[in-house]
Parts: sequence; C-alpha cells; structure tokens
Amino acid sequence: MTAYERLLRRALFATGSGDAEAAHARVLRVLERLSASRAGRTALRLPPRVQAPVEAFGLRFPNPVGLAAGMDKDAVAIPAWAALGFGFVEVGTVTWHPQPGSPRPRLYRLTASEAIINRMGFNNAGAEAMAGRFEQLRRPPIPLGISLGKSKITATADATDDYLASLKVLLPHADYVAVNVSSPNTPGLRSLQERSALDDLLAALRAHTLAEAAAAGPKPLLVKIAPDLTPSAVTEVLEVCAARGVAGIIATNTTTERDGLAAIDVPRGAQAGGLSGRPLFARALEMVRFVAAESAGALPVVGVGGITTPEDAQRMFDAGAVLVQLYTGLVYRGPGLVRRIAAAARA
Repeated sequence: MTAYERLLRRALFATGSGDAEAAHARVLRVLERLSASRAGRTALRLPPRVQAPVEAFGLRFPNPVGLAAGMDKDAVAIPAWAALGFGFVEVGTVTWHPQPGSPRPRLYRLTASEAIINRMGFNNAGAEAMAGRFEQLRRPPIPLGISLGKSKITATADATDDYLASLKVLLPHADYVAVNVSSPNTPGLRSLQERSALDDLLAALRAHTLAEAAAAGPKPLLVKIAPDLTPSAVTEVLEVCAARGVAGIIATNTTTERDGLAAIDVPRGAQAGGLSGRPLFARALEMVRFVAAESAGALPVVGVGGITTPEDAQRMFDAGAVLVQLYTGLVYRGPGLVRRIAAAARA
C-alpha cells in the first residue's frame, strides 16, 4: 500500500461515499492553487515525468499515460496535471451552454469495488468560459485534448450545431478534440452513436477542422464510445469514423451495467449513473481488443476504464491500445500510479 493510500486517500474518503463530490472539489481547488505558483508546480514535479515517448494521431506524447475527461471539467488545473507526470491531459466534457448538471448528490464511491458511480450530467461553465481561461494560460508542455458534449437544453436533432459552436471557440486551444457521444447521463446523447446521426455530426466537425487547418494539417478528432454497444453497433461506429477521417477511438466511457461489484457495494450500486473503476476493466479491455482488431490498426485506440495497476495498463497495450487514460484508478491509487505505468511502459 502506498503512502497515498495509507494517508491522503483515507483523509479524502473520510467525508463518506455519498459526499465524494466535495472531496473532488477540494482536490481541484488545491491543484488549481498549485498550478498558479511556480513553487507549487515544482513541488509536484518531484520526481520528474517519466519519458516513454509515443507518437499517435500525428502528435508526440512524452509518455502514454493521460488524464481522462471528467476529472478537470473546466480546465482549472492543467499545469498541475502536467507537473504530476501525465503524458497528456483531456479536459471537459464541456458543452456550448453553461449548465449546473444533475441534482446532488450525484457522485458515489463504491470503495470495496474500487469503483465510482456518477450522474454528473456535464456540469461545466461552458465552452466560451473555457476558451477565455485558455487565453490566459501558456500552452502546456504536454498534448491537450478537449472533450466536447451536447448541452442538455439542446434537442438531439440540433446536436450538430451545439457541438460545432463549442468546436469553433475551442479548436485553437486543443491538440486534439474528443467527441463524447457516450455518456449515459445526458438524455438522448448515446443515440448520437447511431450511424446516421454520427455521420452528420462528424461530417460537420471534420469539415470545420479541415477549414481551420494550419500548415501542419487538421487537428485530430477522436470519438469516445460506450462500453455497452453491441459488436455490430461498434462496427457501424468504426465504419463512420473511418469514412469521416476520425483519427482514433477512446474506449470506453462509463457503463450502465453493474457487473463485478463487491457484495457490500451492490445496494449502493443501484444508484443511477455511469459506473467506472475496476468492475469496468474487463468490459473496457474487450472493447479495446475488438476495436483494434476490427479497424486493423487504422483507428488507433486510447484505452480507458478500470486501470488501477501497471499490469492493467500493459494488458490494454497488449490488446491494441496506443495510449491509456486514468480517472477512477487515480482516485483510488493516487498520482504515483501515473509514473508507475509510464515506467513499466518504458521498460
């Protein structure tokens, strides 16, 4: 057990499993303050980032371990994440319209299962606010991804315009853009994974990236998919992505299933929302393997879901992932996990 698990996690979890959002907010406030201070950033950089370079989507990543979307929705702590050793960071999911998200409580720890259930509902300050924040920041030393979602007040039929409005203000600040059509917490969002709707959406987003392309070429679009899709549905998604010039797939988002929970966590697991963490790992791993095989490597895969050890990450790489992302594993195992995975990948 690491020092984080013995000491800091115990203090953070002392608020109780139903008040996990308060602990999350406290951590973000601390990281935001550290981000604003050279001394704070220096302290977080001890030890330095592990170098295990990877090239994917036309970008160079100093190591293959990234921060998943959802941890820093409003991009308040990017320098801190870079200092903690991540090879890339994905902020958001951000929507065009600012929105408070779902009613609280909406974030639950299932500690025995090393899992989290959330029904946050894309709570964020909106794309224009995020763009304004980026204008005040220096570019981070690692690739920056921005995850886009649909505003809750926007009808599904008007989703393309909603995503496109966010893309127009945020594309200049991103190294890549992730198109989130797979959260279970925004009504109608997952229907955008269906062939016709996804094709319309990606055609518009891709056209804008091409129109705005600099000499280096258009910035890559990635699509984040749900772990609950059937194999035939995944195949359709991959066909659309390939046809529309998508650069890669993020597999996967949270699941609405509740398989693999420890017995003590089953009652609380009945909460509505998406499940992340260790119970999701097998499902996410199988999705990574399927996408890598089905696309024959044409659509590089970012593996995310239930990674809590370097061995988990290696299984993702062996299944075909070129990069991995952490969220729940970071909560349970602490920031040292980033460097342990990167070091194992370099070995």
